[in-house]
Amino acid sequence: MKAAQFFVSTLKEAPNDAEIVSHQLMVRAGMIRKVGSGIYSYMPMGLRVLKKIEAIVREEMDMAGAVELLMPMVQPAELWQETGRWSKMGAELLRIKDRHERDFVIQPTSEEVVTDIVRNEIKSYKQLPINFYQIQTKFRDERRPRFGLMRGREFSMKDAYSFDRDLAGLKKSYDTMFAAYTRIFTRLSLSVRAVAADNGAIGGSGSQEFHVIAETGEDAIAYCTQSDYAANVEAARALPLLAKRAAPAQALVLTATPGQSKCEQVADFLGIALDQTLKSIVLAVDQDAGPAQIILLMLRGDHSLNELKAAKLEGLSNFRMASEAEIVATFQCPPGYLGPVALPGIRVIADETVALMNDFVCGANQIDYHYTGVNWGRDLPEPEVADLRNVVAGDPSPDGKGVLSLCRGIEVGHVFMLGTRYSESMQARYLDEQGKAQLMVMGCYGIGVSRLLGAAIEQNHDERGIIWPIAIAPFEWVICPIGYDRSPTVKTHAETIYNALRALGVDVILDNRNERPGAMFADWELIGIPHRLVISERGLTNDTVEYQGRRDTASRTLPLPDVLKAINEIRSAALG
Repeated sequence: MKAAQFFVSTLKEAPNDAEIVSHQLMVRAGMIRKVGSGIYSYMPMGLRVLKKIEAIVREEMDMAGAVELLMPMVQPAELWQETGRWSKMGAELLRIKDRHERDFVIQPTSEEVVTDIVRNEIKSYKQLPINFYQIQTKFRDERRPRFGLMRGREFSMKDAYSFDRDLAGLKKSYDTMFAAYTRIFTRLSLSVRAVAADNGAIGGSGSQEFHVIAETGEDAIAYCTQSDYAANVEAARALPLLAKRAAPAQALVLTATPGQSKCEQVADFLGIALDQTLKSIVLAVDQDAGPAQIILLMLRGDHSLNELKAAKLEGLSNFRMASEAEIVATFQCPPGYLGPVALPGIRVIADETVALMNDFVCGANQIDYHYTGVNWGRDLPEPEVADLRNVVAGDPSPDGKGVLSLCRGIEVGHVFMLGTRYSESMQARYLDEQGKAQLMVMGCYGIGVSRLLGAAIEQNHDERGIIWPIAIAPFEWVICPIGYDRSPTVKTHAETIYNALRALGVDVILDNRNERPGAMFADWELIGIPHRLVISERGLTNDTVEYQGRRDTASRTLPLPDVLKAINEIRSAALG
């Protein structure tokens, strides 16, 4: 490829809405261009990266025994209604109507369609197991698209779906996909951590996420340095921080706390540690008739609520935060002074750590007052107990092998054990050896193909621009001839080396745009090409060319007569 016939469209400045490095650099390097909110065109340079990622994903999926197909982006509502996700998915599911007023969705994932295919095509145990995959455009109507390809509305995804006879078969398929994912991310040269995860809207019995470790990641990951334990904070078990509850040592006292409506303020006002205070979180669950049911959650003052954990408790799957009007009507007190003492008829759920506390401080359900010296059992009934909180750094690891640390990650892959979640609702059955109909057992496996562009940049960049891992760089080598249009000698040698590299199968681009050296080098450093070869009259006079790797701080000379041998050695070293 020659640059003058390609399309190099770099920018000096990033747009104002580009908040993170990957978004800024992809726009500046001419990888993507915004079409609408959360919707981007892949420019030629970015498309090359996307296609290389797709090729690696496709190779590993094929090697793992998955079979490629392609399912439609637009899917009939009837299939989604069969599984209940038509109503459960919420506003992120983009619903449309055709000219006949029939309902459709622009799919964010394809469990329904693939299950429909399999229930019509697979009849016997002899046809199982099977694993279908596709690389297809998806759409999720994000409320707040941001971070470029990281949180876009339209994106490219590899989604695979396995169908097995039983749970043992599913576990084998799951392990096969997990191993394939590990190989994919290794080939992409990304630092990735697999973590336990919540199943979310897809459902199922278990799942793991693959996260590219990066400070700009949207997800918090808890991991143990003394073991292999790792989990998304959303799914991490928060062990109680007390072994048992101590006996009461203080009397219950109604204490004036004028104007102190936050736990931090109350702790400072009373001269106590924040971890001796309780915070009250009021939830509401709407009923078919009458007012919403009000539930009071109690957490330690320095802890935060894990809403996914709360939603899994009995009766709370559709909870919302109570309005101030509902709080005042229930507690006869505004937020800031709420507590569990003397609350007949209100369901009180305490975090596991809170349930073991003694002599704590909580709101008194009176403005400007808190109770001090509060003890379960003595001053109020024993609460319902559950794991409600997010883990924090220093918590004991759930596997008992150390303490937790936290880092940020970008989710780039997710593997699920679906079980019979979809096959049961859609009646996807096969006949076993005895001729008896059995439900197929499913797994699903996703990789955010387009998100990987941004994730790779978040891990690989410097002040000059992108540093692409060689396997997915838009070009492996760039030849930069200085004076290409003025020096026949430079042009001849540049063309000769360029043609020789192409003959060897090297993915190389020749910059024949007649740019000044500084601008030319800056473009390719911004774009992130791993290897640069500079050809100039000065170097040719000395029978040399100049080489610099993208991560190198300085260039070095290569002898012109042995330049192809030197390039092969560099490539071999880079490829390991």
